[in-house]
Amino acid sequence: MAGPSFHWNSGSVRQSEEPELKLYNSFTKRKDKFVPLNGRTVTWYCCGPTVYDSSHMGHARAYITFDIIKRILRDYFCYDVFAVMNVTDIDDKIIKRARQKVIFEKYKKDSSAVPKESVVADIEECKEALKSELSKLTGGGSMSDKNLDKDKLFKLNSVKTQLDSTDYKSDSVDELIEKAKDALMDLIDKRHGHEVNDKAVFEDLARFYERDFFDDMNKLGIEAPDVLTRVTEYVPEIVIFINKLISKGFAYESNGSVYFDVEKFSAPSSGHCYAKLVPEAVNDQALLMDGEGGLSVSALQVEEKRSPRDFALWKKSKAGEPSWESPWGLGRPGWHIECSVMASDILGQSIDIHGGGVDLKFPHHDNEIAQSEAYFGNNDWIRYFLHSGHLNIEGRKMSKSLKNFTTIKSALESYTATQIRILFLLHEWSSTLDYSYDTMKEALSYEKYLSEFFLAVKDVLRADPNCDKMRKVTEVEKNLFKSLTQSKSEIHAHFCDSFNTPRVMSTIKTLVSSINSYLSSLGNEQPNFALLRAVASYITNILQVFGAVTKSSSIGFSEGSSADTDTMLIPFLETFAQFREDARQCAFTLLKSCDVLRDDILPNHGVRLEDKAGGQKAVIKYVGKEAIERERKQAEELKERKLQEKENQKKRLQEQNAQNRVDPRDMFKGDTSKYSAFDDRGVPTHLGDGSEIGEAQKKKLVKQFEAQKQKFEKFLKDQKNATSS
Repeated sequence: MAGPSFHWNSGSVRQSEEPELKLYNSFTKRKDKFVPLNGRTVTWYCCGPTVYDSSHMGHARAYITFDIIKRILRDYFCYDVFAVMNVTDIDDKIIKRARQKVIFEKYKKDSSAVPKESVVADIEECKEALKSELSKLTGGGSMSDKNLDKDKLFKLNSVKTQLDSTDYKSDSVDELIEKAKDALMDLIDKRHGHEVNDKAVFEDLARFYERDFFDDMNKLGIEAPDVLTRVTEYVPEIVIFINKLISKGFAYESNGSVYFDVEKFSAPSSGHCYAKLVPEAVNDQALLMDGEGGLSVSALQVEEKRSPRDFALWKKSKAGEPSWESPWGLGRPGWHIECSVMASDILGQSIDIHGGGVDLKFPHHDNEIAQSEAYFGNNDWIRYFLHSGHLNIEGRKMSKSLKNFTTIKSALESYTATQIRILFLLHEWSSTLDYSYDTMKEALSYEKYLSEFFLAVKDVLRADPNCDKMRKVTEVEKNLFKSLTQSKSEIHAHFCDSFNTPRVMSTIKTLVSSINSYLSSLGNEQPNFALLRAVASYITNILQVFGAVTKSSSIGFSEGSSADTDTMLIPFLETFAQFREDARQCAFTLLKSCDVLRDDILPNHGVRLEDKAGGQKAVIKYVGKEAIERERKQAEELKERKLQEKENQKKRLQEQNAQNRVDPRDMFKGDTSKYSAFDDRGVPTHLGDGSEIGEAQKKKLVKQFEAQKQKFEKFLKDQKNATSS
């Protein structure tokens, strides 16, 4: 007799919605579902460097960010990412820097054959030109005017300081030239820049800084793109691209240059939209001019355009600039056209992802989009535009005027590439990131927390080298396995949430904390080796996805250590540890030697030996000599910084006390050249030249008087209380 038939009930299976990968898209300013054009293949274009100077932490902000995102797409979500990046090796900045370098060297060489008076005359000419520039910049107003270009003002004042330091009597010709270098380079560039026409001059500078850039990227652990394109290698393709834009009516030739017609592109009949990323900036003349380049903005060039919003696709070359043949005469490509041509040549007419710094949104990226969509006749040249956030230094915009300009090389002198990467992982990729002592302290603390966890787990796992010690799990261990599963689910959701690495890092830390508590509670009991191995391996895998750990590392950070080194050293270290334990039990006189072994000898070989209470075996942590030296150095720097902060605080307090002692009736009377008459309170009524002070300024002075009066009264009160007590 047949039994009842079996029916599997799918309804009994818990249905849950899997999170979908969404990216923060600069086009929509929201997180959009990520759907590549071609299945599991992702095409990616990233704006590369303009190679005229050393790379700085602003570059690191963009390239570490996109390296992390690319790795997550490839190594976590298993997409096949095909990445292209360009190098801009034709640019106004490169031209000027290369030209000045050559002609300044010639000027120095020739100066030995000319009288000193000739160099002095040049410096005087520089002083007059600088005076005129400063006057134009300030417009006769205050140097503290908020609308001033502070970076330019800082540069001009720096040049002024250099020029003022020259001593025509005591300085030699070489000393005068070196002191006035920046100003002289501008002067002789104006005189002789047109004479530099050898392309090799510009190419040599670009190649030098290109190598320097990729050396920095390599040290930061940033992967090279699949394809690297250079503008100098794409001039023929750029000319063809521009010709098609002209034939379609979106570009026009004017006096040997070619411009993109923004009005034609923006017309309703075109079916296109200009400035998709930053529509509010379409008439920002400062940004528009900056996008054209320092050598390409003049009254004549502005007149060549049909509209101030039009931008150069091809620039007519002047003497002293590299040039290439074209249907419009000798010239060179504009900045924006470069990326459109190179990206499209490799990746086609529609690209999944374009990455770049937020400062490039307008006009560069908006112009890239416009000329490419005009060329292809589409509206989806780029499908997802990702912009890395700004980078601040100690809470302020990185700027030479603020004296906080930080190169990648200088950052790597203080911190490792892993520590810098952890800083980036702890902050959202599309938000402003502050590179500062405090944020790096947070990154170092996080690295230390994970490192200590890995070292502790590795120490325990040495008791199970063959991974065969299995036992029944406890309730605590069951819950920890559940925590691991839950953490994996949460981390997946965070990755899907536009690569939310801060949340991932937080989840990892919570998981580590639970395992640390478990290890602390064991005492002399045998741990669940499989649990520890599973958690440590999973966290290591996530760090490998981030590029914070090399793929050769089985558990933990690989820097300063390797599996082979561990295998070779551990038997000897175990012997040392056992000897030390025996010695501690046998002879009091050996205690000092044991501590020297722990505190000095072993650390010099990259080993930390940590005693545990209750007679438990000491924990052996092989972290590497370099890591221990770096920890010591960073600890010393922290100590020095705290001492310096303490001194600064003491100094500020002394200065504040000195200021508080000043009687408000006397506070303005010390400077007789500034003020000549005062009212009965001591507030100035007349300036040093005898003219009466205006009402607005008088109000400010009264306000200062009242503030000082409060400070002085508090000082007197404190003095009285101190005397009475």
